Amino acid sequence: MNHKIILASKSPRRSQLLEQAGFNFVIKTKEVEEDFPDTMLVAEVAAFLADKKAEACRDFLTDENEILLTADSTVVLGDAIYNKPENFDHACRMLEALSGQKHTVYTGVCLLSLSRKKVFTGVSHVHFDPLSRAEIEHYVDHYKPYDKAGAYAVQECIGLCKISKIEGTYANIMGLPVDLVYKELMAW
Repeated sequence: MNHKIILASKSPRRSQLLEQAGFNFVIKTKEVEEDFPDTMLVAEVAAFLADKKAEACRDFLTDENEILLTADSTVVLGDAIYNKPENFDHACRMLEALSGQKHTVYTGVCLLSLSRKKVFTGVSHVHFDPLSRAEIEHYVDHYKPYDKAGAYAVQECIGLCKISKIEGTYANIMGLPVDLVYKELMAW
């Protein structure tokens, strides 16, 4: 690939996934408010936020050979979005709601150059085994998942030990649908 990828994300997981997939990229970040219209369908929020982040970082692009990559993940149970928890109790309440349930992880991605834009979404369904209150408190206390949508990380103990089934890709749940990113970049 002859394009220079600019990853506009502070997520160490997104960087790790791109590195493991063999992508060359640089990281540039900017603070962007992660708000969205209350009336928006939950399945559209992640793509909306990825697009919003890309537009806010558009000034990172200086020549046609560069592609800006932004992403945002949402964890959805029913019609509710489980964003990053505010504190210990909030994280525990989130995990109690996800316990024994199937939820959906949407990861919206925006690829942006000076002349093109492509926005798409990876979708994965996650089945959690029941979680005891002790398991939840131990996880939140030791892993402090305050920077993670849904208050958990698939690659940490709660994901490794309590997820019974995944429909979709593991990478998407981790924060970036690498398979879709690769496909879109190859078609760019």
